Amino acid sequence: MATLGDVLYPKPKNVAPESEWVALVRSIAAGDQAALHALYERTHRVVFTLTMRITRSRETAEELTLDVFHDVWRRASRYDPRNGTVLGWVMNQARSRAIDRVRFENRKKRIDAGDGHTVLALDADDGAELLELKRDGEAVRKALVVLTPAEREVIEAAFFADMTHAEVATHLKQPLGTVKTRIRSGLQKLRQVLRPGGQS
Repeated sequence: MATLGDVLYPKPKNVAPESEWVALVRSIAAGDQAALHALYERTHRVVFTLTMRITRSRETAEELTLDVFHDVWRRASRYDPRNGTVLGWVMNQARSRAIDRVRFENRKKRIDAGDGHTVLALDADDGAELLELKRDGEAVRKALVVLTPAEREVIEAAFFADMTHAEVATHLKQPLGTVKTRIRSGLQKLRQVLRPGGQS
């Protein structure tokens, strides 16, 4: 039975069987850099094409393509063939990263239009950091226990519901300055917990 990955990203004819692709991922999970290079050679063009279509930026697509294969290196042990083909798995990661980047860029534009360049500089830095943390979403959710209820409320709204700082303030009926202060203090605590050697 065809999977979603088979439908969205059909393999061309006369390519290696899926078992060979799975073997590559298994080797990557075991730390084989040559296997990662082999998978990159097979798939980087379609990854680039997809991210280019979504972001409409060659520079961003090139950056995201490298990010995707960094993710593959880190997450290879989590791949389960029962959930779809290797190509579908890789492309789903590419799509997710590209959509996250577009959302982040759009959020920066909305902040710039509403509050000026100074707010943009502050919020963009926070957003970029949490965008990185969101890639390890389970760890972040566990780390949220170190926050006060007020800090957790604004951070969850801003970064898990994809709201801008101004939108969070409106949604929670709180002053914008208070929202920013709580996000900053919460981020500082998350950095301490999530950095290597931090508390768990």
